[in-house]
Amino acid sequence: MKRFFHKILSITLTFAVLFTTTSFTASMHFCCGELVDVAVFGKAQPCSEKVQKTEESFKICTIEDDDCCSSKSIVKQGDNTLKKVNFELDTENYIFLHTFFYTYVNLFENLEKKIIPFLNYDPPLIPKDIPVLYDTFLI
Repeated sequence: MKRFFHKILSITLTFAVLFTTTSFTASMHFCCGELVDVAVFGKAQPCSEKVQKTEESFKICTIEDDDCCSSKSIVKQGDNTLKKVNFELDTENYIFLHTFFYTYVNLFENLEKKIIPFLNYDPPLIPKDIPVLYDTFLI
């Protein structure tokens, strides 16, 4: 189960790095206020057939009108400032890490159980009950 979550986490982080470093452009073309075409990696195609829309202001929208059609592009810039991590281990850090991991591992080891030497032996047999014999009772 731990391996499964580890793989899911690594794949998720891989896609996160890929998404942040990749740049792309989404292009949209509108005619008469309606979305006609969307392109993610290319340029959106302009409208090819006549689209007419009658608005309440009695304005007729056609393809020939330049103010009727518009294109909009959304650009997502990628981040190219990734740094490679250089992990140089000097002797002071090595000693610290060694002692830290040693104490951490020993923290969770099983503690030694108390050794009872007479655990497997039976108690001695008492032939007579001495407190009853001498009539000494603790009250």
